Amino acid sequence: LGLFALWDSYLRGAQHRALRHMLRRCVHAQRSACSSLSVITAGFLLLLCACVLYLPEIHRELPDSEDELRSVTLLVWTHPFGQYRRLPDYDPLEYSHVDAVIIHHRDTATGAAELPPEPRPRAQKWIWMNYESPAHTPGLWKLEHKFNLTLSYRADSDIFLPYGYLVPGIAQSHDAHLLHAPSRARVLRPRLVAWVISNWSDSQARVAFYHELQRYVHIDVYGQVGLPLASGSESVIRVVSRYQFYLSFENSQHTDYITEKLWNAVVAGAVPVVLGPTRLNYERFLPPEAFIHVDDFPSVRALARYLLMLRRNPNKLHYHLDWRKGYSVVQPTFWAHHYCAACRAVRKSRDTTQVVHSLERWFWSDQG
Repeated sequence: LGLFALWDSYLRGAQHRALRHMLRRCVHAQRSACSSLSVITAGFLLLLCACVLYLPEIHRELPDSEDELRSVTLLVWTHPFGQYRRLPDYDPLEYSHVDAVIIHHRDTATGAAELPPEPRPRAQKWIWMNYESPAHTPGLWKLEHKFNLTLSYRADSDIFLPYGYLVPGIAQSHDAHLLHAPSRARVLRPRLVAWVISNWSDSQARVAFYHELQRYVHIDVYGQVGLPLASGSESVIRVVSRYQFYLSFENSQHTDYITEKLWNAVVAGAVPVVLGPTRLNYERFLPPEAFIHVDDFPSVRALARYLLMLRRNPNKLHYHLDWRKGYSVVQPTFWAHHYCAACRAVRKSRDTTQVVHSLERWFWSDQG
């Protein structure tokens, strides 16, 4: 419930007392509804939720009526990312009674699971969930007209939940990290550039870029083909916190596909050097000075010269770090945020019908 406490921290002043009262009622409803989860052995998950959706500033809202606090029954089809130990199970016979089914694309596309049976129960909604880039999302053409809602990192999803986002002030959530700007005396770090990569392929643009960049600056590589590194974001953050810059290189370049590679660098206090979507796309999530985009330079060599110049001039390095004062980073973890976001969306659309007609065209589209 840390995300609700975070909400409350922003509702300050006498003018927000009514909203605070509504928030507390919603927290009470969430506690009572989510505590009614029953666990039975099987290969799926049932959740009864009544949650307030906590998202970036433009999506933040509170329930308008008691009707919006009605419980919603969700079924998660399969165990996404193999999280068997982190998710309870339930009787699959409940499929015919749930309000919505969350279907993780990767599991069905790779053959690890089939789609739920059809015809589906009347008024039941299917939610397409995906956190891979379009380049790594096969089989979309098979899914036209099957889903009612989308849940992904894209800002134009029906249920938008990115890999990370900034909030002003101190975020009182277990998924939040308060940022600090280093003092003038401590701005320099012992090492220059780090890169953590778990899936190395010489055909990727990021690998080709790395080969060119390492001709001009020393880069410590961790992961599949580099120095050993324990799994988990905490290990990454601990290592990266020793470096001045971090290569936040995505495996492909697509709209809003900005993953934990960026947010781990921000939390670790390194300046991210990003290769992914356009600079304008990154600026939807971060101040323009919070990162260095490879597209800002006419050549890889020019980028290297800029990094070395910053290293020699700590005062100029502060340009990329001083913005951190007064912000926290929230990195939503699977699955609490996602359940609440889906509950909220299903509840709001319970009395309406919509179908995602062109899933493949939408997911590959460019928002600009």
